[in-house]
Amino acid sequence: MSFDGAQFKRIERAGYDRLGSRYLAAATTRGDIAVALLDAARLAPGQRVLDLASGPGLLTRAAAARIGDAGLAIASDISQGQLRCCPELHRVVADGEALPFASASVDRVLCGLGLMFFPDEDAALGEMLRVLRPGGRIALSVWGEAADVPLIECALSCMRRLLPPPKVARPSIFRCGDPQWLQRRLASADFHQIEIRPLEFSVTFADAASYWQGFLDIAGGANESLSRLPAEKLQALAKGVAEELAPHVCPEGYRLTSTVLIASALRT
Repeated sequence: MSFDGAQFKRIERAGYDRLGSRYLAAATTRGDIAVALLDAARLAPGQRVLDLASGPGLLTRAAAARIGDAGLAIASDISQGQLRCCPELHRVVADGEALPFASASVDRVLCGLGLMFFPDEDAALGEMLRVLRPGGRIALSVWGEAADVPLIECALSCMRRLLPPPKVARPSIFRCGDPQWLQRRLASADFHQIEIRPLEFSVTFADAASYWQGFLDIAGGANESLSRLPAEKLQALAKGVAEELAPHVCPEGYRLTSTVLIASALRT
């Protein structure tokens, strides 16, 4: 069976709709990434900012504070359930690979930990370029390579160990994590003055069950797929992930230090 991008999006949408405000609570642990991304965007008062794959609007809300009342910040996500968590923001349900916005209509495009969830990342980058005004800037964050992101890889490794392989492989969420790969993608999309830097951040969990729940609360598509498993399988995963977490033990439980890439680039 071949990969079906449309089906992939339906599963992701259903998963993030299911998560609702649980994702909002889990995402607050990644505040350092949001600050670094907003700094890379070089926001200024009065700008028009589009936040793609915005989820519950944490990044959008922070951007709105930087651009002030004279600016406009728009949260856009494929999940209507996520956008319901930020009713005070300007919100648009949209597919990042086919945006319903006019060409050259915004000054900044933000995409926090979202590019790797677009089945066709080249189409998504092309849409980001299209909606940017000349001289506009994109700023995005992506997970690093698998070995550098135990926050996610521990759960995925446990799933590979305890569950049968999926009938159809999902695109790897670590595929954007090679800086050279990301540089080439941005350049081929006709972005210029590309800047990419790594950023480390850490999250601590009291025990394996807390880690597993934390993973489920940020993993839309995986959450949707796992929700169809028998309860005993889910319990085995929640317990079994301690094996993957063992290298990260600390006095407080488990401390996982992971890497993201922060990238920015200009449309000429």
